[in-house]
Amino acid sequence: MRKMKYMLASMMLVSSLAACSGNSETSSEPSEGKASKDEKVTLRMAWWGSQPRHDYTLEIIEMYEEKNPNVKIEPEYASWDDYWTKLAPQAASNELPDIIQMDLSYITQYGNNNTLADLEPFLGKEIDTKDLSQDILDGGKVGDKYYGLNAGVNALAYQYDPELLKKIGMDKVPETWTWEDYEEMGKKAAKAGLFIENGPGTAPDVSFNYYLRTLGKRLYSEDGTTLGYEDDKLFVDFFKRYAEMVKGKEIQAPDASAQVKGLEDDPVVKQQSIGLIQWSNQFIGIQQAANRPLEMVGLPGPDAEKGLFLKPSMLWSVAESSKNKAEAAKFIDFMTNDIEANKLMLGDRGVPGSPKVQEALLPLLTPEQKQVFNYVAWAGENSTVYNGPDPIGAGEVINLLKNLADQIAFEKLTPKEAAKQFRQQAESILAQNKK
Repeated sequence: MRKMKYMLASMMLVSSLAACSGNSETSSEPSEGKASKDEKVTLRMAWWGSQPRHDYTLEIIEMYEEKNPNVKIEPEYASWDDYWTKLAPQAASNELPDIIQMDLSYITQYGNNNTLADLEPFLGKEIDTKDLSQDILDGGKVGDKYYGLNAGVNALAYQYDPELLKKIGMDKVPETWTWEDYEEMGKKAAKAGLFIENGPGTAPDVSFNYYLRTLGKRLYSEDGTTLGYEDDKLFVDFFKRYAEMVKGKEIQAPDASAQVKGLEDDPVVKQQSIGLIQWSNQFIGIQQAANRPLEMVGLPGPDAEKGLFLKPSMLWSVAESSKNKAEAAKFIDFMTNDIEANKLMLGDRGVPGSPKVQEALLPLLTPEQKQVFNYVAWAGENSTVYNGPDPIGAGEVINLLKNLADQIAFEKLTPKEAAKQFRQQAESILAQNKK
């Protein structure tokens, strides 16, 4: 019954946000960059992800081109790190792809640097918004500009192998587990020759921000000009635990994590780690690579519901430099609202924003995909409000934190020394946002 409740809730998740967008008026006026039916159009499209995502996205592109024979879409895809390394010089030279998969950590920076187009003129026109709530639309809003369209709803989760968990004497991770439980599980995992987790050295900003939220704080201040917490003891406590667990071989060391080049190398897939913390939409990819049952649960508490939040898994943006903005927007509409396209995605980019799409997908979902929909529905009932897109400079701050976390793990810096450096350097970066 509980599972059914979550399935039903997942169907209601976005529709419960109910109010349809105020941007849904139609217009007979041609939009900027709109081609005639016979005019040949070439669009470049960029995204990051695993091989399964690349494969189905190429299928969706082919499907779109068959329906729109005048449009040719050139794909540009990469892993997460390589993606942003490639995108930065493209932005600097005003040569961004027409269609860009965008992340919340970068949307403010790219948007405020005038490299992303405001999608507002296309909402309700090239992009059908009648089934999208205002909350979904506002996921990509920075100030008064819509620099991205929410590609799906997402939540953080601890994703684990229940068979490996049995090796430390547990059948499942309880929803009410705490950081103390996490540490105890880590000790048992190390004794069994396993890791409890792959990180947070691989994405310390994600786990640390969650931890701060459980304490009523946040990584960035509301105006994005400073850090969102004042007491560096919070940094020290979080990364002291991390350092001790790396030293105890309870968490994989960052140099080993750096060698993981794809899902097939992931310690969970290779049965070296019981689990990892990552976004709910990433569960499908790791499940496919592992090819065995995995489970999902919320992150440790106390006050886990304060830390957990629903957010856009990623966003679709259009380059300001694009000469075919309207045509690019039409493809984003296809990714958002087309049932057949979403049957290929099956929630990999997050639970779809359209309730109609959600409902159409439910009978097709594998047990693993249903787990994602159910988990997001559960998270919607056990979370607090999302803080909005990261400020300009967030990418630099994230890289800084990753570097410091690595130095802590290698015992080159103490958590206290790293906390001081992080505050000084991060606030120097964020201070540039002051008006």
